[in-house]
Amino acid sequence: MNYISIKDIDSLSKWVKSAIKIKQNPLKNKKLGKNKTLVMLFFNSSLRTRLSTQKAALNLGMNVMVMNFGSEGWTLEFEDGTVMNQGASEHIKEAAEVVSQYCDIIAIRAFAGLVDKEKDYQETVISGFLKYATVPIVNMESAVRHPLQSLADAITMEEHKTKHKPKVVLSWAPHPRALPQAVANSFVEMMQMQKDMDFVITHPEGYELSPEITKDSKIEYDQNKAFENADFVYVKNWSNFNDYGKVTNSDPNWTVTAEKMALTNKGKFMHCLPVRRNVIVSDEVLDGENSIVIEQANNRTYSAQLVLQKILKKL
Repeated sequence: MNYISIKDIDSLSKWVKSAIKIKQNPLKNKKLGKNKTLVMLFFNSSLRTRLSTQKAALNLGMNVMVMNFGSEGWTLEFEDGTVMNQGASEHIKEAAEVVSQYCDIIAIRAFAGLVDKEKDYQETVISGFLKYATVPIVNMESAVRHPLQSLADAITMEEHKTKHKPKVVLSWAPHPRALPQAVANSFVEMMQMQKDMDFVITHPEGYELSPEITKDSKIEYDQNKAFENADFVYVKNWSNFNDYGKVTNSDPNWTVTAEKMALTNKGKFMHCLPVRRNVIVSDEVLDGENSIVIEQANNRTYSAQLVLQKILKKL
């Protein structure tokens, strides 16, 4: 069993209920991971993902090894048939097989390069490990998806929803740097699995996500209109998909403010963190009583723990 996409979940509602149950007693299955090892490979920096996934593994009694490829590992080559006379020192084929011998589960974090869209959407790093590793793979954020985050988001909304069919808004916001689409993509895919929520995506024209991701999800280009009567507002920047990896809009009018949140139905503010204050969202909103970003971050442990628990039970 691998966990690469939120689509790997057979029943989102059942998984969410299971995660909430784990949260109530996180050490209940402390013996499940005895003598099992999780290797966490980071091709990019992390705070919540690293600590929450490691905590989840420890809650299950697992041993954990962490490697940061940027400063500790050899540069890997992912193309088959390549003459390796340039920068890469080791091929993914050997690396994945070797790492597999040291552990029972491999968790990987590798961002989009935001230069070559086709290469990013082929998920070069994750695909390489899936092809050559001999143990289960967990996606801790890849070029295209962040399924541990979207599962945590689903848990958080379940804990906070107050009516049968809440309105959920995914809103773009400005950022000085080009950011990947992974968090937004997985959030959209997760919302498409929800049968009892109204969902709308809002962003400036030209900032559409991949149509293969959004499919028939509703898109509203007027942020204020989208916010009207919203119960949850999930805010995230993503760089341009068509003019790939570029910042083509930095309009500060898309920053989420108290005035905009006043249009909602006392909506809960959500963000995956880290967040740039007074660029993505104002201090007033982020520090306000309806901000649930810290609870979201806490639920990252239980989303990861549920995934690891399900994999361990199949080993």
